[in-house]
Amino acid sequence: MIRLVVRPSAELDIQDAADWYEDEEIGLGGQFLDELRDIVHRIRELPSQFPDVGRGIRRALLKRFPYAIYFLLRGEGDEQAVFILAVLHQRRSPSVWRARVRDEGKAG
Repeated sequence: MIRLVVRPSAELDIQDAADWYEDEEIGLGGQFLDELRDIVHRIRELPSQFPDVGRGIRRALLKRFPYAIYFLLRGEGDEQAVFILAVLHQRRSPSVWRARVRDEGKAG
């Protein structure tokens, strides 16, 4: 299976969203995390099933929650890795994930 790297900014996105849902209703934060884990598993199995939204970045949408995972696939063969750059509410400006793509290019 493809290696997974979750950038620190994406980890913060996930924690913030899970905390917000948990504050709304006990257990809802856990349900958010469960759905997130399911989609991340699908990303690792076949990342090309998700559309390219520009600059090589792909987007996977959660079904129940209005969030999107923005990720980058790098490498080939056994050296492939998925880099999760952002997990954002779908109403957030695209400038957020685009800025992270620029940062990824500087760090990578």
